[in-house]
Amino acid sequence: YGLKNVKVAIEASTNYSYIVDALVKEGYEVLVAHPLRTRAIADAKIKSDKIDAKILADLTRGNLLPTSWIPPKEIRELRDLVRQRIFLVKQKTKIKNKIHAELIKRGIEYKRNIFTKAGREWLHSLKIPAIETYLSIMEKLEEEIKKMDKRLKEEKKFKETELLKSIPGVSTFSALVILAEIGDVNRFPDEKKIFSYAGLVPSVHKSGDKVYYGHITKQGSKYLRWILVECARIHVRKCDSKITEFYRKLKRKGKHENVAIIGAARKLLQTIYYMLKK
Repeated sequence: YGLKNVKVAIEASTNYSYIVDALVKEGYEVLVAHPLRTRAIADAKIKSDKIDAKILADLTRGNLLPTSWIPPKEIRELRDLVRQRIFLVKQKTKIKNKIHAELIKRGIEYKRNIFTKAGREWLHSLKIPAIETYLSIMEKLEEEIKKMDKRLKEEKKFKETELLKSIPGVSTFSALVILAEIGDVNRFPDEKKIFSYAGLVPSVHKSGDKVYYGHITKQGSKYLRWILVECARIHVRKCDSKITEFYRKLKRKGKHENVAIIGAARKLLQTIYYMLKK
């Protein structure tokens, strides 16, 4: 049939981007199956690579394959960079918690911030081997995080960064995470689609004529949802805006803090959506 008429369908995996680049370079049209929507594979009682491949081929041939958006290379590289930084910061937090645990285990009381310069000197003075090891690991993590921050500050490809930074509560890093996770904003036909992608919509259960709304779905990009919530927390403290007004309105109605912040994060995403769109 010739390469122009050949479609290749693959499952989303850790190394899918490498495979996509290699196949596209050879002239194939590549489709990446949506991991949650390809239920024919997920729900199969008998699973093997051959069976999965046949199902993908059958769905593709009938134009029934639910697909995922394939980000361009520069977006994938930015995603890798910001996600790596998020990972390193989480590891640093775990190390801090380990140090707290070592102090509690030994009944050592403290009322200071033990991770300031003076606090670390105090920790060293205790001469506890485990804490010395954790401090050494933490210092190395901080060194790597600083290197990554420098690389991110030098990132000039994404002009929208400055636009997003005009929103109170959105830093350079936050803006880059948002841009990396959203990618091309025009792939979302309306704001509801991007809310769903961020997992910021309530789950819905229907029984007869009754509709029950539950917790947010948390499906889609966990990184986008996380950074929006973090930005919303800062925004409502620092800025009087319609987002903050909406947050306070939810609080006045007796909503829990977490529910109010999720509402503010959704309003923030709505603002970002139209800023990028228009």
